[in-house]
Amino acid sequence: MASILVFGESAPGGGPAAITAELLGAATRLNAALGGDGVACALIGAELDAVAQAAIAAGAGAVYTAQDAALAQYGADAYLPVAAAIVEQAAPAVVLFGQTSMGRDLAPRLATRLGSAVAMDALELEAGDGRVRVTRSCYGGNARQVVTVESDPQVVTVRAKSQDPLPEDAGRTGEVVPVAAAPGAARARLLEKETADSAGVRLEDAGIVVSGGRGLGAPEAFADLERIAADLGAAVGASRAACDLGWYPPSQQVGLTGTVVSPELYVAIAISGASQHMAGCGGSKNIVAINKDPDANIFRYSRFGIVDDYKKVLPQLEAELKRLVADA
Repeated sequence: MASILVFGESAPGGGPAAITAELLGAATRLNAALGGDGVACALIGAELDAVAQAAIAAGAGAVYTAQDAALAQYGADAYLPVAAAIVEQAAPAVVLFGQTSMGRDLAPRLATRLGSAVAMDALELEAGDGRVRVTRSCYGGNARQVVTVESDPQVVTVRAKSQDPLPEDAGRTGEVVPVAAAPGAARARLLEKETADSAGVRLEDAGIVVSGGRGLGAPEAFADLERIAADLGAAVGASRAACDLGWYPPSQQVGLTGTVVSPELYVAIAISGASQHMAGCGGSKNIVAINKDPDANIFRYSRFGIVDDYKKVLPQLEAELKRLVADA
């Protein structure tokens, strides 16, 4: 039994997804604050042995694995009864998912199956009166609210990059518990999966994101952003307006209808800061904005702001970055 159960995920190339370690770190801290019995991880899929050991190294005291060829690809119908069986066996007080494509789909279904409720897209987690207090964004990123789930188990999805993982420790020990649960009958099947081509750091995994908007004036300007991002080891993002104009791939769109990011540093260049864009980057630890409009909404959220034409700022910024890299 465990007080907190984390539903982990595998990375596309094998091994654990980064969100798994982040959730296990958050669960360990919550467990200590709640005075719980421990932290466990649930893994559903195929060929999970290496992922299970990585989850233990990341903080799981026990790992519940459900392995079946029919579970190799995520499908809500197939996963739901298996997830419910794992929760029944582990009997947790709290269930954590990542705010990923799987978590957003499976967590509400599982909460309904369990007769409970779910709090979505948590930015912060803390213990209070024996419950998990969830801070989440609302009103398109213009405000934050604190909510709790009053029923048990408390189901919560957590935004990627909002939680710190524990230091990896290969010396940690834990139990791997196989779970015998039949996958549900699929009412839909995957015909084809198309992966968007992208070079460098994946947008959702990046610790630094450099984004450009319609104020760049032309698609060629993204080449400058890519050059700076390469110096920083960052990913390049874009506003919806820039993507709608065909200036940058839709897969790199940051916003409510694109990818939600929570990097350590978000550099917004020539982006006005509309509410739908802020809903996608408002969880960033630090926002630096460059915009020639002093009344741009982005400055309400930025830690540092530069009011000037980005064409004047970028050469100086790039030169300083190169100097810092050379001195490192």
